[in-house]
Amino acid sequence: VQLQASGGGLVQAGGSLRLSCAASGSTFSTYTLGWFRQAPGKEREFVGRIIWSYGATYYADGVSGRFTISRDNAKNTVYLQINSLKPEDTAVYYCTGGGVWGQETQVTVSS
Repeated sequence: VQLQASGGGLVQAGGSLRLSCAASGSTFSTYTLGWFRQAPGKEREFVGRIIWSYGATYYADGVSGRFTISRDNAKNTVYLQINSLKPEDTAVYYCTGGGVWGQETQVTVSS
């Protein structure tokens, strides 16, 4: 499986973004898909995950309420909706699943 993250960009604080993670070469049906991020000078941290077959989601304590993970079976894509963006959300965001890390997408939030 290959994963491709997209949807990042430069936004003002308070704005929203929806990141996508599209899979090719396989399906997510048996996977847990996770989102991680790495801010400048910091370690990579867990953001949240979704169990594809059940649609159950789990989030890190620090992002709960502003971040929403969802999936689209037909598109074999997982989404990370981020609302009320803060400058501290600035990071490179990654998706991972099935032992594979996807290409990152950059999110930059200006104050």
